[in-house]
Amino acid sequence: MLKQAMKTLGAAALGLAVLAGSAVTAAQGADITLRATANSNENDEDYDGLVVFKDYVEKASNGAIAVELFIGTQLCSTGAECLQGIADGSIDIYISTSGGASGIFPYVQVLDLPYLLRDDRVAEAVLTEGPFVRAMREQMLADSGDKIRLMTIGNTGGWRNFANTKREVRSPADLAGLKIRTVVADLPQELVRAMGASPTPIPWPELFTSFQTGVVEGTQNGITDIMGMKFPDAGLKFLTLDGHSYMGALWYMNNDRFMGMDASMRRVIVDGFAALQQATFASPKRKSIDAYKAFAEAGGSVYVPSMEEKAQFKEAAAPVFDWFKANVDGGTTFYDLLVAEAAKATEEIDAGAALDTK
Repeated sequence: MLKQAMKTLGAAALGLAVLAGSAVTAAQGADITLRATANSNENDEDYDGLVVFKDYVEKASNGAIAVELFIGTQLCSTGAECLQGIADGSIDIYISTSGGASGIFPYVQVLDLPYLLRDDRVAEAVLTEGPFVRAMREQMLADSGDKIRLMTIGNTGGWRNFANTKREVRSPADLAGLKIRTVVADLPQELVRAMGASPTPIPWPELFTSFQTGVVEGTQNGITDIMGMKFPDAGLKFLTLDGHSYMGALWYMNNDRFMGMDASMRRVIVDGFAALQQATFASPKRKSIDAYKAFAEAGGSVYVPSMEEKAQFKEAAAPVFDWFKANVDGGTTFYDLLVAEAAKATEEIDAGAALDTK
């Protein structure tokens, strides 16, 4: 699947990478220079993570490794194009959402399955140096001919929640009939249908205007994205913190580049990605404080569902799990693994809390 997708891009991605503009920081005197890109901006969690990665790697390697940051679309502009750059070596490091990689690695959509991860502590435990991430890394290497290596999974924006322009949502029944913006990927559309709403794929840059004109009436986003795009100015007023999916960020590296380093430098890179991951875990938590305040000041209303109400949302979403396992290559394997690791993490966290509260 990967090879076929890559062929359709041809030499265009490579040419774009070769002609890309200057990096944020130029390498001077380093033995190894890594080109890292994120299709975001300097206010994003991805940028925060890359800054921490760059600082750690350059210091821990005593200057032997330099990291050049390309923020935006200088090197590539779509998930498929950027992953092509990773595969052919014109880009060393790249980050995507699951939606950005689902066309090539469809099983990454497991991260978008709703209500499987209870909270931040569970999500972070599952995604930190565990069987789930290592299994996904091995599958991506196999599917890419040992070219694309998953390094870690961080966070980009907190949790996806339902937000809309029309009414307060306390149960799935309140979503019935609403036109909810989704990406083109199948899984988010299946979730919206399961809730009784109408999925409406809209490109992210067009969403503000789509709220204003009524083309869509809702979306699934974290609060920092909502306020970053000033959606309340377009009529988005109602936010329900159902936390249906953790906004995972998949960080990749060209495997030839990684394996071409000696063992000590590979360890520096691995530790650098661990530092990056922790930075992206923390960044949305801090930024969300001001974002929620700004949302309220803009006239927004936030509803926090009870445990019973969250159970209603999860029950309504049940058809999505069956769809995923039946229609996505590798779906059952990664669904079962994520559920098992989430249960294990939940049990360990709760057992620890029971001891710590005595």
